Amino acid sequence: MDAVTVTDLVVDRGRRQVLNGLSFAVPVGQVTGLLGPSGSGKTTLMRAVVGVQQVRSGEVTVLGRPAGSPDLRSRVGYVTQAPSVYEDLTVRENVRYFASLYGMRSPEAEVAIADVGLSDGAGQLVRDLSGGQRGRVSLACALVGCPEVLVLDEPTVGLDPVLRVELWGRFHALAAAGRTLIVSSHVMEEAGRCDRLLLLRDGDLIADSTPTQLRADGRSEDLEEAFLNLIRAREDVAA
Repeated sequence: MDAVTVTDLVVDRGRRQVLNGLSFAVPVGQVTGLLGPSGSGKTTLMRAVVGVQQVRSGEVTVLGRPAGSPDLRSRVGYVTQAPSVYEDLTVRENVRYFASLYGMRSPEAEVAIADVGLSDGAGQLVRDLSGGQRGRVSLACALVGCPEVLVLDEPTVGLDPVLRVELWGRFHALAAAGRTLIVSSHVMEEAGRCDRLLLLRDGDLIADSTPTQLRADGRSEDLEEAFLNLIRAREDVAA
């Protein structure tokens, strides 16, 4: 069974259609990258997957249930671009609070804090942290619940290269343990770290592929250039 199935999904924002009938499936136990330039529809699609986005038509199924079903709340984790944590609490207090909501205890919270590289700053108030550090606190709060599906909206923005590599290693460890991750980014260099790729542009699904297949289809070893070649080919066909 696929972890996520999207069928003919259409979403409007105001008078503008922002997702144009998307259909794809996300396999269980893989890191699926959702990539594309800003404004391509990545966040809207992720909101639809977690069930908080009003859609015009189509269907989104997560773990065999309609997206947003109450019984999915403990099975799906979502980390937004804007950190969603309490600024007047410390890192540790935030993560322990979310751990308690999932029925977890303090040791699990400490593991989640360590996984995002914040053990040394666990006693700091969130309001005193940098933007990148706050994002890591949000990620720890999502990880502590051990969700079966983890949806991450640009989780590596503002992180230094060393921590970015460490986080991707953590993502793949989670996938190897059977978790399913959907990770968005507008940085094409991160595409090569994914098992599977969904490439969006202007609300259209340009490619549902793997890094290896994208390089072949786009006739370039450089993933960004391969993506651009696919776009040019579509434009030539449309013309």
